[in-house]
Amino acid sequence: MQYFPDARIDHFLIEDLPYIDLTCHVLGISDEPGEMEYFTRESCVLAGVAVARRMMDKLGCTVESARADGDRIAAGESCLGVRGTAEQLHAAWKVCLNVFDHLSAVATKTRAMVDAAHAANPRCEVLTTRKSMTGVKDLLTHAVTVGGAYPHRLGLSETLIVFDHHYDYLGGFDAFVERLPEFKARCIEKKLFVEANAEQARVLARAGVDGIQLDKIPVDELAPLVKELREINPRTTLIATGGINPQNAAAYAATGVDGLATTAPFSAKPLDMSVRMRPL
Repeated sequence: MQYFPDARIDHFLIEDLPYIDLTCHVLGISDEPGEMEYFTRESCVLAGVAVARRMMDKLGCTVESARADGDRIAAGESCLGVRGTAEQLHAAWKVCLNVFDHLSAVATKTRAMVDAAHAANPRCEVLTTRKSMTGVKDLLTHAVTVGGAYPHRLGLSETLIVFDHHYDYLGGFDAFVERLPEFKARCIEKKLFVEANAEQARVLARAGVDGIQLDKIPVDELAPLVKELREINPRTTLIATGGINPQNAAAYAATGVDGLATTAPFSAKPLDMSVRMRPL
């Protein structure tokens, strides 16, 4: 379960309802009772239910029916039904719909990649990077985990990952490798990963890094490299990264890597979901 603080839920609602619902107020229907149903026009993996339910609760709506995050639902199926006043329902209407549209799209694309990877290699996990839209990391993290993937690295404060620009500050790759025992001694409770090309990966495997990110290496070159690196150091975690998407996830997973680091789920096109609302 991912926890969303009250302040975060309030922020979602206040963004769309900074003061009053002017339309309901002018029409004089604010206190009229009604019901509302969210449904999908496309088959999908549902995500955003927990967030929508929190918003409904904040607004005073009563949830009458709800599917669960992670459910596979077919086109035409309902995912959430609520009752409340016209003002409450309209306050929830678009905000919750946007959550369902976007998060379910991400979860659906994520699940497609996870299923493809696991079919080729059950021990290969899909890992989503932190290259996503700023300000909505919590929502996207919720969506990708619902879809069956794991966050690769949620921020700079967890997991050391060394890139080529880090080498430059140390005097180059060779200087980094020379000082590797020093760096590992400083992070005894953390894993140390390094992004590398094929030549650098061989050196790093011998040096005993915890993990290697193999960046932008074509599938036909990656498979033999993974085998070679396993022979050098079977304890090193190997992650493929760079251009991995639903179309090639299975091929990359089949190379024998432990994980696929990707940004692809974050670019999922919002699903076609909708709402039915009526007075009681």
